Amino acid sequence: MKKRILLSCFVTASLSAAEIELETLGVESTRITEVAQNAQTSADVAQALSTNVPSIDISRRSGIANDIFIRGQKRDNISVEIDGTKIKGACPNRMDPPISHILASQIESIEVIEGPYDVNNFGTLSGGIKIKTKKPTKKTKIELNIGAGIFNYKKFGATVSGGNDRVRALVSASTQSSDQYKDGDGNTLVQQTKEKAPLGNQYKAEFEDASSYTKNSINMKVFISTLKKQELQLSVTANRSTNILYANTPMDALYDNSNIYSIAYDLKDLSRNYKNVNIQYYYSDVDHPMSTKYRKASSNPAKNTTNAMQSSIQGVKFKNTLKFSTYKLLLGADASKRQWSGKYQNATTRVYKANSLSNTTTENMALFTKIDNSYRDIDLSMGVRLDTTKITNEGGLQDNNYQAIGVNIFSSYHLNDNNKLFAGIGQASRVPDARELYFLKNGNVVGTPNLKQTINRELDIGYENSSDDFMLKIKAFYSQLQDYIYIKKGVTTHAFYNIDAVIYGGEATLSYYINDAISLDMTAAYKRGEKEKALEGQSDKDLANMAPLHARFACNYEYANNSLATLEFKASEKWSKYDDDNGEQSIDAWNILNFKLKHAINKKFDLTIGANNIFDTSYATSNTYADLTLIMAGGGNIMLLNEPGRYLYANVDLKF
Repeated sequence: MKKRILLSCFVTASLSAAEIELETLGVESTRITEVAQNAQTSADVAQALSTNVPSIDISRRSGIANDIFIRGQKRDNISVEIDGTKIKGACPNRMDPPISHILASQIESIEVIEGPYDVNNFGTLSGGIKIKTKKPTKKTKIELNIGAGIFNYKKFGATVSGGNDRVRALVSASTQSSDQYKDGDGNTLVQQTKEKAPLGNQYKAEFEDASSYTKNSINMKVFISTLKKQELQLSVTANRSTNILYANTPMDALYDNSNIYSIAYDLKDLSRNYKNVNIQYYYSDVDHPMSTKYRKASSNPAKNTTNAMQSSIQGVKFKNTLKFSTYKLLLGADASKRQWSGKYQNATTRVYKANSLSNTTTENMALFTKIDNSYRDIDLSMGVRLDTTKITNEGGLQDNNYQAIGVNIFSSYHLNDNNKLFAGIGQASRVPDARELYFLKNGNVVGTPNLKQTINRELDIGYENSSDDFMLKIKAFYSQLQDYIYIKKGVTTHAFYNIDAVIYGGEATLSYYINDAISLDMTAAYKRGEKEKALEGQSDKDLANMAPLHARFACNYEYANNSLATLEFKASEKWSKYDDDNGEQSIDAWNILNFKLKHAINKKFDLTIGANNIFDTSYATSNTYADLTLIMAGGGNIMLLNEPGRYLYANVDLKF
């Protein structure tokens, strides 16, 4: 058995990624590899992440384009980088989070940062995601991926790569679509809405059998070796999604179109000490109209509305890597400019009604440095980042300026070859976004223009024991949030507040190899969030988005070379700590059983079959914090969206 394949319990704790390889980089990050090769059930990156990293929870929004939490944090509290570029979703209701603009089938690896330990990126408050897509190769390679599942899920992907010593190129294209999934009670997305939502939020008869989404994507790269150890890298990614249903949201997405452009120049080994120079320029844009078109409310002309949102960001980053003796030094600078705007329109005529967000520009400039060193049994890393940010609004609301310093230090102490202790402490910040400052609805300024930036001060500690047959890793963290940005339910004007809060918790992973064919894996994660004091007029001090204790257990059997069968059990406790004052509610405990079989017919042909949620359990994982605009259901609660029920799938991978 290739034990490197099962290096971590993250690997086989997930059926959708049972052969994903994980590399633990320290207290601050974990790298997931072989992402594209194992995206068999969906190309949704949120799905792949939530089933591989115990600190990540999925925020279920639809059949596709879902969002994530890292230790209960989402939105701008976590940063997302794709091959060094940035993309910012246009939807204020998170229908198009940044990770939805890249497909799992295009990804080579993902680095997950837990905590404020990335000085390279603006806004890594409580964590970050660094995605690396496939690179072009010299040798000609062709990869085909064909997938199908119940709910009429269909996927086809192809990647062609090749070149020579001078030029390498890659083209990766994918198309996928699905009907509405059914939950464990047999209800489609439309039927969930019909059972729980008011009449106006229910779907019109002609859209009851509409597909859940269609998504097409293409990624093209050209790498040109200009001089010895110098390379020009060109990349473009285009995504086109249409008719995406968001059942527990008042609006659906008519389409979601995005583009990412990047040009980078890389120089290696300039001298004995000067190891690398990299300069990159990028531009990305998103066009996202969401509408009541499919809902019964649109029969009323006053509610026949489209909110057409646009977002773009461009930036440049300059990085220098030097090495002196055992020291590795990074020196860098970056600058970015984001623009975000939105307009309410008549959904039929597209005639302008009012602004939902007057054009807002966020400009950031930063200097950063990081130094790494190893001395005997100690690995040490330190980083510093200085930011200055200017936010201007064309709607006449106040402009804002922010300055911040981020600093962190983390270290590992190797007790012996198999045991180590690690710890980190850091501070990072993030500025409020345009929605939190300036968003408009029904003539009211829902945003709060004078918000302060949020600062996170965090401590992480852990222990790891690893050998050929056994791996145990335990991590704990304590996060102190100053001026945390929080929304208050039921407030129509200036609904966002700065509060102080803490989040603490831990994660544990365990892998045990019984023999060369059978292995067992377990993961568990727990977190708790508390406000320093309840918001004015409220009594609940629980912090929102804190999913309860959840765990995974997997048994894996490699019956032949590169052929693996996995049985996985996943479970979560009941939500007993939640922010009732601000829209959250009790969610029942749940457990599900999954199965996956990947059979290597030969070196060029893999067949995968699987079944998720075998017993067709009806359950929900995402709560209903008022930060999202969701539909009010019966009994005064907000509509919960159930997860998919029993899902059967098959996947074929061909390599030439």
